[in-house]
Amino acid sequence: MTTPPPKPPVVAFSNDSPALKLDVLHTYGRARACDLHLPHGTVHTPIFMPVGTQGTIKGITAEQMALPPIDCKILLANTYHLALRPGTDLLKDVGGLHDFMGWHRNILTDSGGFQMVSLLELAQITEVGVEFQSPVDGTTMLLTPEMSITHQNNIGADIIMALDDVAPSTIQDDARFLEATERTLRWIDRCIAAHKRPATQNLFGIVQGGLDTKPGGLRERCIQGLIDRNLPGYAIGGLAGGEDKTSFWTVVALCAERLPANKPRYLMGVGYPVDLVVCSALGVDMFDCVYPTRTGRFGTAITPKGLLRIKSADFASDGGPLDATCACFVCTEYSRAYLHHVMKKDGSIGPQLITYKDI
Repeated sequence: MTTPPPKPPVVAFSNDSPALKLDVLHTYGRARACDLHLPHGTVHTPIFMPVGTQGTIKGITAEQMALPPIDCKILLANTYHLALRPGTDLLKDVGGLHDFMGWHRNILTDSGGFQMVSLLELAQITEVGVEFQSPVDGTTMLLTPEMSITHQNNIGADIIMALDDVAPSTIQDDARFLEATERTLRWIDRCIAAHKRPATQNLFGIVQGGLDTKPGGLRERCIQGLIDRNLPGYAIGGLAGGEDKTSFWTVVALCAERLPANKPRYLMGVGYPVDLVVCSALGVDMFDCVYPTRTGRFGTAITPKGLLRIKSADFASDGGPLDATCACFVCTEYSRAYLHHVMKKDGSIGPQLITYKDI
């Protein structure tokens, strides 16, 4: 019988953020190492958060995620998808997503705002909220700031995200960026008013503003507006959508510099290794992305020497380890030839093994 993990230690949270405390341990230039104390334990930053969109990371169990060498302290789930299936009323009835999925560490939930981009053809955005056509059964779902927060209160995540108006950074439409920025600030007030569990769930605001980094521009205006609300933490949104790297890093640098040093900074949707390194150096604390899990499912391993597409015939008779620098069981127990074999012949175990290694 598996021994349940110990309960997280009691932390003296501040009155300012009753369910969050950030201790900055070390700095080097803009980069920093912190302890982020949350209701389900301490998270050491910089941290990459694996994405379990519907309360599960495909091919990996919650127990595997919690055990070394992964030892994941926080993962991400998606409000929109959980609201569709299994429904957040059910999650509330069973004690929240932590109990539902057997995960007794921290969870962050996305508000559902990203689906404005990923499901753009199925979404209509108004001041009231976002109306989606379900990709599952075609039914219509209205997601307002209030509904997003209610869903997230039901889910019970340790960090919940405000619903923001997401305008893809690559569009050429200044009026749309202005609209999205101003609406994001109006919606944050509605999210704050709707939030019923501030003592146990931390509401983060999201900085929008496209690629506008001019003094007094949209990014600066959104940053200041969110700081004025004195939230437990802040996220940088609206990026990782195809913009050039110089513009991307310029926006991240501005946001990380201007956001409060005593609050966590979260860069949404970013997971390429080079971006994790550069953006950590710029002062970002938290990241999430489907990149490692999606890459692993398709048989591509992430290694210090680059990507290995293990289904390639080059590995069919390669008896070496997948990654000689990695101590995970996939790299210490299985050869490249075996992993090539199961990726080609077995539709389940191969993707699971590569996904585990990539995380």
